[in-house]
Amino acid sequence: MRLLVTGATGLLGRQLLRSAEHDVVPTYHSERVPGGVQLDVRRRDQVRDVIRSVRPDGIIHTAYRQDDWATTAIGAVNVALAADEARLVFVSSDAVFGPRKTAYHEHERPCPITPYGAAKAAAETAISAIKPGAVIARTSIIVGSDGRSEEEQRVRRLTAGEPGAFYTGNIRCPIHVADLASALLELLVSDVNGITHVAGPEALSRLELGQLIAIRDGLNPEALPSIPGEPSEIQLDSRQTQAVLTTRIRPASEFLAA
Repeated sequence: MRLLVTGATGLLGRQLLRSAEHDVVPTYHSERVPGGVQLDVRRRDQVRDVIRSVRPDGIIHTAYRQDDWATTAIGAVNVALAADEARLVFVSSDAVFGPRKTAYHEHERPCPITPYGAAKAAAETAISAIKPGAVIARTSIIVGSDGRSEEEQRVRRLTAGEPGAFYTGNIRCPIHVADLASALLELLVSDVNGITHVAGPEALSRLELGQLIAIRDGLNPEALPSIPGEPSEIQLDSRQTQAVLTTRIRPASEFLAA
């Protein structure tokens, strides 16, 4: 399979390049990738030209910017419009939902409360109409093993005494980047269509996640400052998707074990 990966300089994009056993063509916006193709997903004409040139059998679309509607929403629409016969996997987010105490299932409609969540929800809606056979994979906080993820970097900064704090009221379902990449590659070649949830099976507060990262990295977890913050509990129930995968999505307490 010839696979096009957008956002190949990101944490997930880099992992997909390492994990995929396909003929992979990475795209990047500003930071070059060896063998990659420069692509601004906000430009519909450029997206069309790149996809026509590469002629991929599959596309995993990871490119986004939390503070930019055009990249996150319109960019995803541009990719879907240009995908033609290529199998499309779109990486979405738990941010399409608002806080509540019970987990969200795949059939539940988005109810975002942030601009980023609204952009992802808009992209989901458009892709569902443009390419009904596409996979929309909602995920949660992505954690790595090499210090590149945002959460790992924040732990290092805060244990070093930089200003900031982890929120005890912010609860998510963290996933290891390798597990996520493996699951997306499985979904790419599967018969699954529509909404999927690909998040960790364990709900943790941002503080609890930060403490696990600190312990793994030999840092002092007690050095992490914390505040309650606004209550924000968003859990994805991923059991339905996990049942069709051979990839086992590990809980954070397992993949971050010292």
